Amino acid sequence: MFAINEHGGLHFMQAELLDEKWLFHAVTTRRGGVSLEPFDSLNVGLHVGDKLDHVLENRKRVCAAAGYDLQAWVSGEQVHGARCYHVKDSDAGRGAFDYTTSVPATDVLITQTPGILLACLVADCVPVFLADPVQRAVGVAHCGWQGTLAGAVRVAVQTMCQVFGSTPADLVAVLGPSIGPCCYEVSEELARRFQKEFGADVALGRMLDLRLANRRLLSAAGLSSDAIHTAPWCTKCQQDLFFSHRGSGGKTGRMAALIGVRQAGVV
Repeated sequence: MFAINEHGGLHFMQAELLDEKWLFHAVTTRRGGVSLEPFDSLNVGLHVGDKLDHVLENRKRVCAAAGYDLQAWVSGEQVHGARCYHVKDSDAGRGAFDYTTSVPATDVLITQTPGILLACLVADCVPVFLADPVQRAVGVAHCGWQGTLAGAVRVAVQTMCQVFGSTPADLVAVLGPSIGPCCYEVSEELARRFQKEFGADVALGRMLDLRLANRRLLSAAGLSSDAIHTAPWCTKCQQDLFFSHRGSGGKTGRMAALIGVRQAGVV
């Protein structure tokens, strides 16, 4: 259902549910780049204190392996909110070379434009991919605990329905690698907030299942449970493969959750 596949010398997490010729999707790992500790080695985050030339080289490698130019990359200024932005041709390159050009205060990106590569940066938060095979539209949402409580994935689904004419029954969703309930300890107050919002089983004591909360948001938005798949990896447990903000004490790189509609004739 999920695999780590090699593309151009890099390793990408990919889901069988999104194995469609009309789209590309992947979550990068931390291997195969040029960044030095503590960002070793495939850090693609411009905002974490890594050297700019290292990050840009890493991003170029990722895009080349994915079959895109870095100019196709679009990312938001992730602020743990639920604002959704419809990405168009004119947005190409926003946040790709310079963090200050990112789409402001945005954690959810959607597009129907071929050749655009939506990028969500993560290192424990849940990246949620959305795809509509009928309208050939895609989206990605950055879901930490704040974005989850704000309903980022619900906003993503609603906006895709409004903008592209999607219907929830046609949408499929993939939750990428993130911190698991085995490692995500939160305050008692926050655990209670999540239990009140999403059900008692979303937190066992202070251990929070952020993935389950987002699955329930997607189900409440109308997606079939069979159309929602969750990657099995915990980013904190497997820091040899993934960056983990909590596991590193706050100083680490970022993976990219990437999704885009392919241009005609590109596979």
